[in-house]
Amino acid sequence: MSGFARTDTSVIGRWWWTVDRWTLGALAILVAFGALLTLTASPSVADKLGYDSFYFVRRQFVLIFPAAFILASVSLLSPKEVYRLAVVVFIGSMVLLVMTPFFGEEHNGAQRWISLGWSGLSLQPSEFVKPSFVVIAAWMFAQTRLEKVSTGNFLVGGLLLLVISLLLMQPDFGMAVVISAVWFTQFFLAGLPLAWAAVLTVVASGGLVASYFLFPHVAGRIDHFLDPASGDSYQITTSMEAFVHGGLTGRGPGEGTIKEILPDAHADFIFAVAGEEFGLLACLAIVGLFVFVIVRSFSRLTEENSLFVLLAGTGLLVQFGLQAVINIASSLHLIPTKGMTLPFISYGGSSLTALSLGMGMVLALTRRRTGLGKTP
Repeated sequence: MSGFARTDTSVIGRWWWTVDRWTLGALAILVAFGALLTLTASPSVADKLGYDSFYFVRRQFVLIFPAAFILASVSLLSPKEVYRLAVVVFIGSMVLLVMTPFFGEEHNGAQRWISLGWSGLSLQPSEFVKPSFVVIAAWMFAQTRLEKVSTGNFLVGGLLLLVISLLLMQPDFGMAVVISAVWFTQFFLAGLPLAWAAVLTVVASGGLVASYFLFPHVAGRIDHFLDPASGDSYQITTSMEAFVHGGLTGRGPGEGTIKEILPDAHADFIFAVAGEEFGLLACLAIVGLFVFVIVRSFSRLTEENSLFVLLAGTGLLVQFGLQAVINIASSLHLIPTKGMTLPFISYGGSSLTALSLGMGMVLALTRRRTGLGKTP
């Protein structure tokens, strides 16, 4: 039973009856899965690093409630307010992204984090660039299409090049690929001419080939994927062992042993921990939740008549799904390994907060707006 009557005209009452509660519930279950897996996967990692066993657990759990507040608060916004918020977040995160090569912390050869010394936490600006850039690109594509001018396409293309350049300086090739793929999807939906599509495809292919020769870590990961014997394949071999040990139903919560020797078991390879301790059925349930959120949200977007809402919602959902696919496929040795979190499940404060922001935007854009005023 709902605590709000359909005649309730308060802000919260109107939100409750217009937001997609099924998607909200699915996201809550993903967060619960993440909390459980952080609780079981992170103590061994903390012990290896010399922290107390629940170091990562405390840090992640402290952020769950602020993240939930961000998601719920953003879902209250109108489409125009979502755009305005995206502009503010994008400007702030771009400033921090420019500062990262000079003041950022280095981890595993990448300089992507800015320390918040007073709290002991660190911030990854690129995580916040992702959702905010998607919304800004959607607005520019929509305005360009509606006003029938081409200058907006060149402007958003230049903005993409700026973002990619800053990401490659860190370097974060995977993040650059995700942002580019989402941008291309939005451009295609906005009416990308076939000739442009062909040119952009050639340019993207050339960029992928060039990255192999320009970035040694990219070449190393591709070589190890194609020929595991060519280098250190310890991570992926250990990850695959976890799935074998877990079988259909898993060994039980906390009973896994692979997490004790698997690097980044609480972050990049948390899906392998889920496979060992909860088994194939739980992994399929997690995948099913991601599919449900994406399909459900797309079904609501198809009812929209606003090009901006369609492009922004599609971009955010493609980004969300692509990030999940990359993490899961990396754990299963279907693609070269890439340090990318599993949405709402992997440990990571910046990831959790930015994902809450992005999915809050999705919930805001897919709200029923009948009787609430015209969609911008």
